[in-house]
Amino acid sequence: MKKRLIAAFILVMFLVTGLFINSNYKSTEAAAKQVLTYINGAEPRYLDPALNNAVDGANIIINVFEGLTRVNVKGETVPGMAYKWTVSKDGLTYTFYLRDAKWSDGKPVTAYDFEYAWKRALDPKTASEYAYQLYYIKNGRKFNEGKAKASDVGVKALNAKTLRVTLEAPTPYFIDLTNFPTYFPVRKDIVEKYGNKWATNPKTYIGNGPFIMTKWVHNSYIEFKKNPKYWDAKSITLEKIIYKLSEDDKANLLAYEAGQVDGAESVPTEEIPRLLKEKKLKVWPLLGTYYYDVNCKIKPFNDKRVRAALSLAIDRTYIVENIGKLGQKPATGFVPYGITGISKDFRIESGNYLPVRADLAKAKKLLAEAGYPNGKGFPEIEIIYNTNEGHKKIAEAIQNMWQQLGIKVKLSNMEWKVLQDRRQKKDYMVARDGWVGDYVDPMTFLDLFTSYSDNNNTNWSNKKYDELIDKAKRTTDRKQRMKYMMEAEKILMEDYAVIPIYFYVKGQLLRDYVKNYYISPLGFNYFMYAKIVK
Repeated sequence: MKKRLIAAFILVMFLVTGLFINSNYKSTEAAAKQVLTYINGAEPRYLDPALNNAVDGANIIINVFEGLTRVNVKGETVPGMAYKWTVSKDGLTYTFYLRDAKWSDGKPVTAYDFEYAWKRALDPKTASEYAYQLYYIKNGRKFNEGKAKASDVGVKALNAKTLRVTLEAPTPYFIDLTNFPTYFPVRKDIVEKYGNKWATNPKTYIGNGPFIMTKWVHNSYIEFKKNPKYWDAKSITLEKIIYKLSEDDKANLLAYEAGQVDGAESVPTEEIPRLLKEKKLKVWPLLGTYYYDVNCKIKPFNDKRVRAALSLAIDRTYIVENIGKLGQKPATGFVPYGITGISKDFRIESGNYLPVRADLAKAKKLLAEAGYPNGKGFPEIEIIYNTNEGHKKIAEAIQNMWQQLGIKVKLSNMEWKVLQDRRQKKDYMVARDGWVGDYVDPMTFLDLFTSYSDNNNTNWSNKKYDELIDKAKRTTDRKQRMKYMMEAEKILMEDYAVIPIYFYVKGQLLRDYVKNYYISPLGFNYFMYAKIVK
């Protein structure tokens, strides 16, 4: 997720705005009233489960909706809306049995809500960037590509409480996918009545999860209260969650240290050493990659030698040591550490494709071979990134590194929503990007670059790559799956289709009195179970 999911950038710096010096929400008051006030990131582009593809939006969605399964405070996948399920011997058919649960307006949650939501996400008219996450379902891809009807898709409500799902091939992580936001149910009557605005208004944002949205002051904050109709409301201690929306790192830190918020996603990078020393900054493992997209279809980036030169000229160690400062690792491939491959970590088994230090000699040689000796005749590059001090520092560092090739580089910062839109429309030369996994498997990183992925912003495609990803999705042999994915990553990296820079960790400000929460390596903050103990 840009996070991916998603992406959102999770260096220690999510995107955040606004000053809180006059905030009405004091952390001391929050402790007494079981109110959590947290700086979540930038104004979310979408809060519609079918449309969101960023962590900032997902952190909100997971509090308002619940899938067939949910994630507990230990990070385990456990029953959610479905209290049980069965799987056929061939691993292709899942039958889910729904518990008695209600939407926040009191109407029952049904299997029809899931069938509608999944088919809506797959419907090409919806234009969901995450539609491909439902391609595991039989005929899901064909429907999304206009080659099949909605009735052909392998999800069917047998009655109000029974959902049958048929897959294209056995998928070992399918149950984990059912607690991912794209798989959440939504109400057909609400969506059809209010259209695209249904998820922008607290009055129409009807959910089935532990919290209800009560107020949204755009570019400032979003308030939620405990949902008394949630089936497991007794396990929810917090009475209210207030998500501040901010992209001002310095203001975030001031608000936190003034006791006005309980936590924040972002702090100024220059303050990281002090905050670590004072033990105010918590660091969590994160399954994600920070990278730059290159528009592979426009000159001069349609030449692999140019893409290679740009990637090899980057000193990744300098960036993580002098800008990241949280123990991030230089990205030597696209799939990060933390996923088991055949017998070892996938990253180790797949190998290193990029140097951790710049290889300027090779970069200059490749650029000359492409017809641009010492950068002569090379057009000025524009790097676009979303407004954030951390992104700016990385862009400035890479600007200096590329200028050593004789290339002129222009930097353009913009709002998060604008960057997402330009990437999706392929309206850029080089763009900052990031991806945090949706599940713990190399596939969540590699199917991003298939020709059919709406999250592939690079304009790159490769038939052999697509074939290997499809084979990996269809085989039940785990060892063979990993081999297919390693072959696919080799194609991606040797074609320099993307420029990985470093592998994420998550730096976060959070009071010690906030207990009983789970920070997922996929980037999500599971605060719904939290309680404030002072």
